Amino acid sequence: MSLQKLVINQFRNIDSASITFHPKINLIFGENGSGKSSLLEAIYLLGLGRSFRTHLTNRVIQYEQTHFTLYSEVNYQQRLLPIGLQKSKSGETTLKIDGQVAKKLAALTQYIPIQLITPESTSLLSGSPKNRRAYLDWGVFYHDPTFYSNWSRIKRILKQRNAALKQCNAYKELQVWDNELCVLSEQISAQRADYFAKLQPLIEQTIADFLPEFTIKSHFFCGWDKNNKPLAQYLSDNFHRDKQLGYTSIGPQKADLKIKINNLPVDDVLSRGQLKLLVYALRLAQGLFLNAIDHKQCVFLIDDFSSELDSTKQKVLAKHIIESDAQVFISAISANSIEDLFTQERTLFHVKQGKITVER
Repeated sequence: MSLQKLVINQFRNIDSASITFHPKINLIFGENGSGKSSLLEAIYLLGLGRSFRTHLTNRVIQYEQTHFTLYSEVNYQQRLLPIGLQKSKSGETTLKIDGQVAKKLAALTQYIPIQLITPESTSLLSGSPKNRRAYLDWGVFYHDPTFYSNWSRIKRILKQRNAALKQCNAYKELQVWDNELCVLSEQISAQRADYFAKLQPLIEQTIADFLPEFTIKSHFFCGWDKNNKPLAQYLSDNFHRDKQLGYTSIGPQKADLKIKINNLPVDDVLSRGQLKLLVYALRLAQGLFLNAIDHKQCVFLIDDFSSELDSTKQKVLAKHIIESDAQVFISAISANSIEDLFTQERTLFHVKQGKITVER
């Protein structure tokens, strides 16, 4: 799984571009506002169907244009797979995969497994548990083919249960949903726990290289205390509280990864630069797992590579990126700041005012 070709039309400040990528290392440099992040954003859109910078389509469509179009050729299962995506200001979306119209943008995720790291990525550690659930579920999705359908069913049940909470007067009126919810919650919890148990040694190994001065512990919290009582009992006991809140307050939708140093949250101990290194370690560990265990190639998008990292840490990071055997897209303001770290065969792109050229 790697991106071989990308054609961009009327996307942000990129009027038109046709780019052929290196299968491994792609270095992108240019001044702030030149279009580096827009290039990464276009790749991200083709991998997940949404932007990492805005949820408003109008903001990514070029001024005075009605739509943007992205076309790519992806190395998938030993052949080139064409993928095209067009979004308009009127709200229309057209997605074609291998010449066939796809009904859901979620169909994109199986073709380009993307890991994104930006200066804002420290929110994985300092933000809400939702961010860490998304991190964990990204890996479970590619590792266990039944996870997506299970999680989709749980989201549907929770939506129905939360609506019923506002209308019912007794807990027994919710049991039609809770019986299935409990079964699926145990399955989801087991899938997440199994994946994290396999991933954890890789996380610890990578952290030891990036932050050897700290002992960082991590564990998976399923969303309720299984040692105390079963989920069904929690749901029953919490009925009046949940009814007052208007939503279900316990279950797999409240799962989290607890990451601590000396029993303190890492964001209370580490600097921003150290938090960024820890995010790199977590993301790279997932990429290594995907490649080594699931035999799928990850695509890393790294925006502003050298931000908040000293030269020593940049070298450690570059070493791990190279060893990951993933396809990587790395942006920086200056080519000098990154090309000495990646001396093997690679492609260097210069972006200036939305124009993308191959340097060497």
